[in-house]
Amino acid sequence: MPPGKPSFRFKHLPRAASGPLRCSLTGQLLLSLPQYNKGSAFPNDERKRFKLHGLLPPKVQTLEEQVDRAYQQYSSCGDDLAKNSFMASMKAQNEVLYYKLLQTHLKEMFSIIYTPTEGDAIQNYSRLYRKPEGCFLNIRDQDSLDECLAANGNAEDVDYIVVSDGEEILGIGDQGVGAILISAAKLAIATLCAGIHPSRQLPVVLDCGTNNKDLLENELYLGLQEPRVRGKEYDDFVDKFVRAARKRYPNAYIHFEDFGLHNARRILDRYQSEISCFNDDIQGTGCVTLAAVLSALQISDIRIQDVRVAIFGSGTAGMGIADQLADAIVAKADKSKEDARKQIWCIDKAGLLLKSQGDELNPAQVPFAKDASEWPGDEQHDLFSVIKHIKPHVLIGTSTKPNAFDERVVREMAKHVKRPIILPLSNPTRLHEAKPKDLFNWTDGKALVATGSPFPPVEYQGKTFDIGNRLLSKNMLVAAVEALKSKSPALEDPARALLPDIEDVREVSVEIAARVIRCAVEEGLAQEKDIPRDDAELREWIRAQMWAPVYRPLVRP
Repeated sequence: MPPGKPSFRFKHLPRAASGPLRCSLTGQLLLSLPQYNKGSAFPNDERKRFKLHGLLPPKVQTLEEQVDRAYQQYSSCGDDLAKNSFMASMKAQNEVLYYKLLQTHLKEMFSIIYTPTEGDAIQNYSRLYRKPEGCFLNIRDQDSLDECLAANGNAEDVDYIVVSDGEEILGIGDQGVGAILISAAKLAIATLCAGIHPSRQLPVVLDCGTNNKDLLENELYLGLQEPRVRGKEYDDFVDKFVRAARKRYPNAYIHFEDFGLHNARRILDRYQSEISCFNDDIQGTGCVTLAAVLSALQISDIRIQDVRVAIFGSGTAGMGIADQLADAIVAKADKSKEDARKQIWCIDKAGLLLKSQGDELNPAQVPFAKDASEWPGDEQHDLFSVIKHIKPHVLIGTSTKPNAFDERVVREMAKHVKRPIILPLSNPTRLHEAKPKDLFNWTDGKALVATGSPFPPVEYQGKTFDIGNRLLSKNMLVAAVEALKSKSPALEDPARALLPDIEDVREVSVEIAARVIRCAVEEGLAQEKDIPRDDAELREWIRAQMWAPVYRPLVRP
């Protein structure tokens, strides 16, 4: 079936994305709800049926005409933050138009609705606040958790929950209650990329206070103006949320987003064997990075059992990537986890992680710490010294330290390997470890590069290089990685991106979903019934349930 064409074969499914929508609302109330509002595109029969005559200008427009007008309004905004605010306002008014505009101008607008501009919006959340979105839960009002969640629908109404406590947001640190915007942004991306129904999602913030001095002293700040709660009280709050969410929405997937370094892995480890959950910073970043690395290794003709990897930045994302890489080495090279970790060197602010650092290491870092006796006594432990000593094939940055991959570091790496694989992943853009253009210049065009935020193609010696930007079992994660890797444009042409283009993301999502579903069925973890066995039929079944920005006919119940 061609991409984007609705399937009527599966129109009976609860999440079918085609056919009429039942709506009991009329008049101004209907126009105020973004999931039903069509604005000037309401046809005359619906205007009459839903008592909209006199509430709209007389001309009936197409969705495409609305997109043209909205794009002109968007283009007139003074700066990126103003464009972000315009898009947030549109999302609150007309869901279909918001996503259709994004889909039409995806490459241009992705950096506006996500990193780096979303980071600016989060920092300015209380100042720019207009209308609430999502579910606000605070640690001083734990008795009302179920009541707060219940306001967002019944058991069958929510499929996907993104929750953040706001401690480590997009490389800009503790943003307190403003984290609701990162939860909402992740869900918007899930709709754009994977067709998750926007009306079946729930962004959540767990407000545990903030250690951000600016927020604590800002009279406009909308969250709890007190230092962050730690320890047992914090753990109990998270646990109450998880239990309440699972009770209220038993079929919903819980996505943990931008939790602090000392909490992210603890929380994932505690719940991943009990519920369907995911940590984007640990598993999501790791999966996408691994797909890019595997594609680059294939291009470089380097076997995974021989690869040497340096990771600069040993926080949640860095250690998540290290774990994913180690798992891949175990799976593909038939090595033990301990031996796989020997191929990965992790560097933090203080230098290479060493066992001698003892209690300074967090639980995620301990397995990757090196024995000091294996390191030359007179050798420094900084990034340059590690690069010089281990001669890595792959250099990954998750440090949020801008320009850390300087010319000296990159040229040293390029001395020892034919195709340096360099992934500066920190975001937003201003925190990147290196600019792709510099990486190509310093390696004579030999580098294989992917980044964590969007960058334009790089021209080098007359050639254009594209830049690729960025209960769940381990086998399901591996299936997702293999699916993403299989779509790498660089496998056909090394000058192309290591990861698929954002404009191809929905069909890539179909492929990933198909492989993950197959794996879930094989492992007995699938929760849906009557999943098609035939591959083509399975892809049709997936597409039929992927939400698309089109106006569906409204009917009265």
